[in-house]
Amino acid sequence: MRHVDFSPFYRSTVGFDKLLTMLDSLAPAEQAQTYPPYNIERTGDNTYRITMAVAGFEETEISIEAREHVLTVTGEKADEKDAEGSEFLYRGIAKRAFERRFQLADHVEVTGASLRNGLLHVDLVRELPEAMKPRRIAISSDAGDTPKQIEATKA
Repeated sequence: MRHVDFSPFYRSTVGFDKLLTMLDSLAPAEQAQTYPPYNIERTGDNTYRITMAVAGFEETEISIEAREHVLTVTGEKADEKDAEGSEFLYRGIAKRAFERRFQLADHVEVTGASLRNGLLHVDLVRELPEAMKPRRIAISSDAGDTPKQIEATKA
């Protein structure tokens, strides 16, 4: 896939830097990371859940951090001592460290995380401030009212 050049938009727009940078970062990299696999699901009108397959990791080996609209999930496996006299003939269970980053929209907050049956669940909620929520405006039905004028004061 070809890469899209957003530089003409940077020169001719004001205030869209964050959007263009985010679009630029979404372009697939040559070596796209595929471990660990994950799902993103909508669980309600304003609730979401990220589920990651982290088989073999314990709660103490995973860290979750939300900072500046970026959710970072990091896993680092502790060194395991092999039992005396045992020898692996084939090692198919990944023990490698990982770091996954997710861009969060404005007003999306992490509400909790849990690890069950090798799946890490991170719950998110989008809470709009009262000023951004839609509100109903009452319409005056009295036809005899004259519109009020705003008087400006002279400085």
